[in-house]
Amino acid sequence: MKPKIRVIVVDDSALVRSLLAEIINRQADMECIGTANDPLIAREMIREQNPDVITLDVEMPRMDGIDFLGRLMRLRPMPVVMISTLTERGAEVTMKALELGAVDFVAKPRVGLSSGLNELATQIVEKIRVAAAAHVRRMPVRAATAAQPDGNAQAAPAPVSASALLGRVSTEKVICIGASTGGTEAIREVLVHMPADSPAIVITQHMPPGFTTSFAARLNSLCQITVKEAVNGERILPGHAYIAPGGKQFHIARSGANYVAVVDDGPPVNRHKPSVEVLFKSATTVLGRNAYGIMLTGMGADGAAAMREMKDAGSYNYVQDEASCIVFGMPREAIAHGAADEVLPLTQIAPALIARLRGATDRLHHRI
Repeated sequence: MKPKIRVIVVDDSALVRSLLAEIINRQADMECIGTANDPLIAREMIREQNPDVITLDVEMPRMDGIDFLGRLMRLRPMPVVMISTLTERGAEVTMKALELGAVDFVAKPRVGLSSGLNELATQIVEKIRVAAAAHVRRMPVRAATAAQPDGNAQAAPAPVSASALLGRVSTEKVICIGASTGGTEAIREVLVHMPADSPAIVITQHMPPGFTTSFAARLNSLCQITVKEAVNGERILPGHAYIAPGGKQFHIARSGANYVAVVDDGPPVNRHKPSVEVLFKSATTVLGRNAYGIMLTGMGADGAAAMREMKDAGSYNYVQDEASCIVFGMPREAIAHGAADEVLPLTQIAPALIARLRGATDRLHHRI
């Protein structure tokens, strides 16, 4: 038998500690080996117990969860699932936690904590299982600096030539990105390299309601392009990236000569809302050979079949390689479906895409 996943729960609420421990211990493949009410106690417990995963509250006494996470991921990196509050402040802190290396997060319910957490039990244990198998890396000093609580010290975007892309190529083409677990930082890595005159970018990242606004704002502060949550009916413009709002479906449509965003309350697809499959299927029918597809780190198979349809319709597709993924599930499935034109390390995807777009620009100018 496989050894059980050993979990330590760190939370200042006795009720939350008790509920999470009970949820974990109900699973045949995991056990809660300890609970701590603050990070300093947790630090000693981690040294003694060597857990596979820890769950960590973002707001803690003596040392807040972000400070603790930053030190942990620099000195003793391990899989962490954040327990977040569903508030604007909680969402901002959660984005910082993901930047610091947390694998994923669970949002505490607003009311009815006991019943709410039990309703989230399936999601909680699934995220712990994914975290236990994730490729966690030691965080460089840059990431730690970028996530200071005052929000002022941030990673500067890599310099990109202002004339990297020109003319009609940026107007006609649309870049479509899908991601899940580990995707917030993978998306950042791609977007900070895109020049201000990039083609439009549409993004589905699996994320619950209440968190995508902070995610978009954080990316917008780092990128040369404008990054925002998608709004139903708005034009999809070059130099902009549009993120699917949490808890909504997002796809693109054509209105005359323009591409427009469609955000609606459609049903979950592949258990996800937003779903990469929904976005990529619209790219197949609306964009055809004007699409570029990118599949980044994530658990499961959402979007893999639709990405193959994109390729068959003329899209050129990039898939993140296993070594650079936090979780290789979605990229693996895209490769298995024959959807990938290139499989690349994360840091090479944006440069490869920009080089290809420059080539398309050069060919266009040569024809003109």
